[in-house]
Amino acid sequence: MSHTYQVKLDTFEGPLDLLLHLINKFEIDIYDIPMAEITHQYMDYIHTMQKLELNVASEYLVMAATLVAIKSQMLLPKQEILDEVEEEYMEDPREELIGRLIEYRKYKEAASKLQEKELEESHLFTRAPVVFEELTEEKPIVKKGDLSVYDMLHALGKMFQRKKWDEPLDTKISRAEIPIEERMKDVLNVVKTSKNGVAFDSLFPFPSRTHIVVTFMALLELMKNNSVYCEQENNFETLYVFYAED
Repeated sequence: MSHTYQVKLDTFEGPLDLLLHLINKFEIDIYDIPMAEITHQYMDYIHTMQKLELNVASEYLVMAATLVAIKSQMLLPKQEILDEVEEEYMEDPREELIGRLIEYRKYKEAASKLQEKELEESHLFTRAPVVFEELTEEKPIVKKGDLSVYDMLHALGKMFQRKKWDEPLDTKISRAEIPIEERMKDVLNVVKTSKNGVAFDSLFPFPSRTHIVVTFMALLELMKNNSVYCEQENNFETLYVFYAED
């Protein structure tokens, strides 16, 4: 019997967060959202989640239905009303969605500023001045990647296309369940050996759904622990994983 992981990741913040990510990534005007394109991109992410058998929250599916409905309304032929008396203001089907996105973006930006303020305050200490003569050399600051979980998910979707893993099936994997802690160690050991970074795809050598999900979760945990970081020179290009040296 094939055993697979059914998981839900807390790192997914919700459908509005995913839509905002797509708007930023594709440099879309939030006041004039191309519904056909945004719906296509959104559904790609949903399909990738489903391929991994991630427990996709119902709110993502509700948003998917909303996008399809708005897209359908936009495609309907507009009837010309000849009688000016009967002519009324035609509401843009996107209006409510745009309003929700703008409001969400405001809260997200406010939360980000508060988080930055909290970080600044946490670095403030009061004490008598002390001379640290031994600290004569400045240590280099590790440059961390700023990629989100959605960038990682997009990289996974592209990997499925390149490797033609439309339906990842379990192959010759001796164990159905792979401990995430063990996979974290494996990934960290691989990344440590390369100073130039490891290509994202190379961390997924087996067309096994279990192996892919556990590796994905292990990578997210390593990023959360600041053990590794990911960089991407330009949008849609190869994503590389680096070891975050102390």
